[in-house]
Amino acid sequence: MTSDPTDKTPGLPLEDNGILAKTAGPTSGHHRLRPLLLIPLFMLTLFTGGVLGMYFQPPGLRAFFNTTGLQPGAGTQTPIAVAMQQVSTQEEIAVISEGDVVALGRIIPLGDIVSVATPSGAGDARIAELKVAIGDVVEKEEVLAVLDNLPQLQSAVLSAKASLRVRDATLAQTIASNQASLGEAQALLERSQATATAAQADLVRVTSLLERGITPRAEYDRSVAAADEAQRDVNRAIATLSRYAAGSETVQADIAVAEANQEASRAEVARATQDLERAYVRAPDAGTVLDIHVRAGERPPSDGIIDLGDTSQMTVEAEVYQTMIGRVTIGDPVTVSAEALKKDLTGTVSAIGLEIGRQSITSDDPASNTDARVVDVIVTLDAPSSELARNFTNLEAIVRIDAGRVE
Repeated sequence: MTSDPTDKTPGLPLEDNGILAKTAGPTSGHHRLRPLLLIPLFMLTLFTGGVLGMYFQPPGLRAFFNTTGLQPGAGTQTPIAVAMQQVSTQEEIAVISEGDVVALGRIIPLGDIVSVATPSGAGDARIAELKVAIGDVVEKEEVLAVLDNLPQLQSAVLSAKASLRVRDATLAQTIASNQASLGEAQALLERSQATATAAQADLVRVTSLLERGITPRAEYDRSVAAADEAQRDVNRAIATLSRYAAGSETVQADIAVAEANQEASRAEVARATQDLERAYVRAPDAGTVLDIHVRAGERPPSDGIIDLGDTSQMTVEAEVYQTMIGRVTIGDPVTVSAEALKKDLTGTVSAIGLEIGRQSITSDDPASNTDARVVDVIVTLDAPSSELARNFTNLEAIVRIDAGRVE
């Protein structure tokens, strides 16, 4: 018995079985590919979550790191996830700074801090009185403190002035004495001349009488002697007068000695007045009193008694590694951050040091490198940042220099 190809009996479904086989094949493959498509989606979701978590650092992620003791980025030498506030060493800064130049710095007034010391020559004088307090704004040459050697120096000034008055009186006396002597010499000359004139007239009369034989020879001789003596008196009076005449060497010598003594006294007054400044501690420039290192009655320390700074304009001194200083240019924009500040400070690079020195701004870590070679870079803060930083002198901060942005 032959079979019918069109027979749809379950025992012989040739075409139907083929059709069923063709239909069942694709359907089962589609079910197998669906789980594979979830793998890229899962990886993309995981990557996106990691990026968002690293960017926003939600409280849950922070709690996880605090609980486990893990540190973000600790498994790599370039910890880009580490917050700048947690960076405390120059080495960590050098690692994380890829585009910008980042360094440790300290906030200082314009021109840095001035430690005002006692005047030169003050010796072992002690502080008698402080004229200022912390936070006071002072002008240039304003008295900051008075030393206890003030009474002694004031006495020296009074003594020098008294000596000058004596020398002034001596000079005036010398001039007056010369004038009086000049008057006396002039009067003596006039009297001698009158006497000589009378003696000469008498000699003429006696000579006439002698020629006529009326008077004896002895009378004539007496007249001649009297006339000669009178003339010698005139000559002596002339010589005396010349000693006191204006421009004579004698008068000039007397006055010169008196004037020299007067000048010496004036110099003594000037010296004593200058020494009087040793009793005062004055401000070398205008600024704000930042700190006072001494009290009344104490001997001034050798490193200064008062710290003074111009806080009207604050700056930041940054220590940039010598290998990175070539990227820094005058005018580069700068951002300064510190935990004590309410917000970041901004400014520009205003000066770059010409000498490479040893690092002085370091962290509290005793194992940190303190022999690094650095260059000082001065950053001038803008007006709002300067006002915010004026109460944070010497605050350690992180300085980020946006290097290479100035054309």
